[in-house]
This record gives sequence, C-alpha cells and structure tokens, in this order.
Amino acid sequence: MTDLPPDLPRLRILETWLVLTLDRVRRQIAEEERRAAERQRGLAARPPAPDWLIEQSLNRNVPPVYVHVGGCHMAGSRSRGVDRGQAIRALTDGVDACPHCRPDTELGVLD
Repeated sequence: MTDLPPDLPRLRILETWLVLTLDRVRRQIAEEERRAAERQRGLAARPPAPDWLIEQSLNRNVPPVYVHVGGCHMAGSRSRGVDRGQAIRALTDGVDACPHCRPDTELGVLD
C-alpha cells in the first residue's frame, strides 16, 4: 500500500508541485545564506572598540561626566572613543573616573 496517487496524471501533478516547492525552499535557503554572509561581513568590517571613552554631559556646554575603559557597561550613549593621552588629560583636568571600570587605575592616574 502506498500513499501516492495510483494514476500517472496525478503523479505528474504531484511531481510538478514538489519541484516548485523545492525551488521555493532552495531560493529561501539562498536568501538566508546571503543574509548570514552579509551579517558576517558587517561584523568583520566593524571597527575595533576604543580603549578609552569620554562620556559627555546632556548639556554640551558642560565638561564631560566620566572617563571609561573601552567596553565599560556603564558608558552611556553620549560616549566617544579617545586615545590614551586624551583619557589621561581628561582625568588630570578633573573629569571623574567611572567608579565601575576605574580607568584611573588602569591608566596609572591616581589622586
């Protein structure tokens, strides 16, 4: 006993449907593979995270709020990457060190 139709015309219809369905599935697989490759290229092209961050205040006329180690989870969205010299200069100019990541300790700038 088989679950397929017993006659040739219906078998041909089933074959056509399966071919069309397989083609749709293959196109969807190709699209997903393209998207995955694009995501991977985007991750590979992403610039490296900065080593140091300076977090600006809400008011741009006010000095920065904190200096952070790059990747600090407490750094706000108003943070920008800076080099080591700028981070040290900010700390010595009175910008507070983040109490969580302690950039002053890593930079060797202690009060």
